[in-house]
Amino acid sequence: MSSPKQIPIRAIYMRGGTSKGVFFNQKDLPLCAQNRGLERDKIMLRVIGSPDPYGKQIDGMGNGTSSTSKVVIIGPSNREDCDVNYLFGAVAIDAPVVDWSGNCGNLTSAVGPFAIQEGLVDAGPDGFKTVRIWQENLGKKIIAHVPVKNGQVVELGDFELDGVTFPAAEVLLEFVDPGADEDSDGGAMFPTGNFVDVLDIPGIGKIEATLINAGNPTIFVNAKSLGLSGIELQEDVNGNPELLKKLETIRAQATVAMGLATTPSEATEKRPHTPKLAFVANASAYTASSGKAVNEQDIDVLARIMSMGKLHHAMTGTGAIAIAVASAIPGTIINTVLGGKSQARVRFGHPSGTLGVGAEANNESGEWVITKALMSRSARRLMTGEIWVPEM
Repeated sequence: MSSPKQIPIRAIYMRGGTSKGVFFNQKDLPLCAQNRGLERDKIMLRVIGSPDPYGKQIDGMGNGTSSTSKVVIIGPSNREDCDVNYLFGAVAIDAPVVDWSGNCGNLTSAVGPFAIQEGLVDAGPDGFKTVRIWQENLGKKIIAHVPVKNGQVVELGDFELDGVTFPAAEVLLEFVDPGADEDSDGGAMFPTGNFVDVLDIPGIGKIEATLINAGNPTIFVNAKSLGLSGIELQEDVNGNPELLKKLETIRAQATVAMGLATTPSEATEKRPHTPKLAFVANASAYTASSGKAVNEQDIDVLARIMSMGKLHHAMTGTGAIAIAVASAIPGTIINTVLGGKSQARVRFGHPSGTLGVGAEANNESGEWVITKALMSRSARRLMTGEIWVPEM
């Protein structure tokens, strides 16, 4: 009886923002995984260590959280206006699912550095190298400004990001035209045509929500409508099964309302990564998970976001983009909490601290158009080598 073999796949383990993921140069993947399909998903699940009924992903590179159960595939772009194509996969921890429906804004900050380090983009002179990224999941362009010196990416620096222990070099990100359009997977920026919808949730009742496609499809609700304050930390939410069930029920119903699933069960089982549910509240003082005091005067609004069924330990990058966009448009849930005026810049409090984001918004003949959203993150290589997986 022949024994199964393991095969090595070259990869880089990287931190981007407040997330970690396994990054692949597309050319290094086995031929069966260089295109979308079941074989690629099988390999990515094995790389991360899913599905794992123990929830720890001990037999893979994941770490049992939505922030670390991620894969990225990058290759040269065939688009004249972009340098590389970037595909993101959110790997479910306890189910055999790789969700390719959305982006990870945090790991986006590592795409530019990876592209330069892999020779897909020339580093150029000292300063900031512009890397033009095509985000394949969403069909959107992102511009990364990556610090370089002596032909190498600068990874270390003094930029501090709440949710990340050590400072690093700042990577500037521009999300070009982040609102979805009619040709995208999610449809228009406001798929129902409304800034606020009233969702009648079975077993819960009526909930007001802003359903928006920006960064990723996102659902905004007022924390008060959930019986929450907006200063919750992970232990306050993730240890409450009834609350988690309630939040997923709302998310699943909203997914159907956005036209992204035909049934709530389909949303839960096949589309766990997007849309994401976020709840917001008026600015208030609280103590972040690190023990750091967040003062009310230092923030404009409170924001918390669910990721793969759990409260995120900080804020997803795409959630930050959605916050920036929705804050700039009067009438949305978060804009109403902010006072009702269009805000080009907003600083919000999340479980790990605070973050500032911005969006360039214009009202053109009664229609709001978002030309770009802006955010700073940092990224760093953690490991370069080969990942071993059983031969499929």
